[in-house]
Amino acid sequence: MAVRADLKALLSAASLTLALGVCAPALAQSSCEGDMTKLQEKRMGILSNLNKLQEKDGGKLDPIAACPQLRSLASLEKDIQGYMEKNQSWCNIPDEAVSNIKETQSKTSKIATQACNIAAQIKKQQQQQAQGGIPTFNAPAPKLPGGPL
Repeated sequence: MAVRADLKALLSAASLTLALGVCAPALAQSSCEGDMTKLQEKRMGILSNLNKLQEKDGGKLDPIAACPQLRSLASLEKDIQGYMEKNQSWCNIPDEAVSNIKETQSKTSKIATQACNIAAQIKKQQQQQAQGGIPTFNAPAPKLPGGPL
């Protein structure tokens, strides 16, 4: 996924900068690296869950199952962005890394919104069918946008 590659590059750049100790005291290095590692581990866990959902459904994401995971991912990426912006000087985070996470978070947020809107439509249709309001024609479920997160 492109998102993984972007964040991996972002963390590599941030980690390299921190490891070199460029204009940052040792305290900042350990603090920033630890914080970013925790955030990255949470993010990778959510991505892993999404990948499992996708594999389970034959390569497609079920919007109903994916919606909460995508919302969590978007929220976490917003937290990462906020952390990076707040601590950019202290952690010596490159401007490019901050720009990358902004772009990634924006894309994830759009995908989450689309998935959740589709999930809401599906749930509404299911409720109407259960109440006898709409005949069942085995219509295909709306699809989530393809491509990397």
